[in-house]
Amino acid sequence: MPLQTRPLHPTLACEIDGLRLWEEQDAATIAELRELWSRWGVLVFRRQALGEAELAAFGALFGTMERTVRSDWASPAVPEIGIISNLKDGFGRPIGGLGEGELQWHSDQSYMLRPATGASLYALELPPPEAGGQTFWVDLRAAYAGLPRKLRARVTGRRGIFDYTKRLAGYNTTDQAISDEVKRQTPPVVHSLVRAHPLTGERSLYLDSTTTIGIDGMDPVSGPALLDEVYDAATRDKFVYAHDWCVGDLVMWNNGFTMHRRDPFDPAARRLMKRSTIILDPKCHVTPDGALADAEVGMPS
Repeated sequence: MPLQTRPLHPTLACEIDGLRLWEEQDAATIAELRELWSRWGVLVFRRQALGEAELAAFGALFGTMERTVRSDWASPAVPEIGIISNLKDGFGRPIGGLGEGELQWHSDQSYMLRPATGASLYALELPPPEAGGQTFWVDLRAAYAGLPRKLRARVTGRRGIFDYTKRLAGYNTTDQAISDEVKRQTPPVVHSLVRAHPLTGERSLYLDSTTTIGIDGMDPVSGPALLDEVYDAATRDKFVYAHDWCVGDLVMWNNGFTMHRRDPFDPAARRLMKRSTIILDPKCHVTPDGALADAEVGMPS
């Protein structure tokens, strides 16, 4: 029987109803889920009850689970699961990352040479709705198609320069602390700003306002200026899906053609999310084509 689905946004988000993700899924269901995720940027599953091992096992149905460079946010029991929370342990130390502040439009792992584009977030504790914490995703396929013709021509064929140190500068003091090994793994890289879907050929932007520092081959003024134009055009409300969280929600998204952001929430409120990162099949999903950035050419001074 086909899955029960309900679009939550005209092009971007789809809710899937009736599945108990803690149970083993049959081959037909897995195949349909994989096909849905190749078309929709965001999949939503409500009313789930998942342990960390079950969350990792479900993610592994779509690709190889990735242990991110932020090992300090990893679950001690299941290292493939990250903890996103403002909570602290009995010694006053954060139990995870990202706290309660606002997160600007970004694409996870854009600073990596070969980003793992699949991601999920599972809600365990949430602030009350009036306290904030809403999450937003933007469809960068629809955004590319909706760019003014001249702006689309100016950005097509260009490569952005992505640097993790820019994102770190926006984190709180605790989250800015990374090891020398993480620094070694995250040198500046370049990715094409426009990519084509391997199955449909549909083009999409690839953007991250928190890590992009310029455009390869452009000077330090004109490159960021062009990026600002693209961001303004791409993040219009009609391209955006806003998610109001409920406890038990599992949201999966494809960073290859989406960005997401988070509203801040009341620091006195409790928020606990479990996150996974998945290496998706490049034959079925938009995958950035990274290369090391040339320090001599196209880098902002």
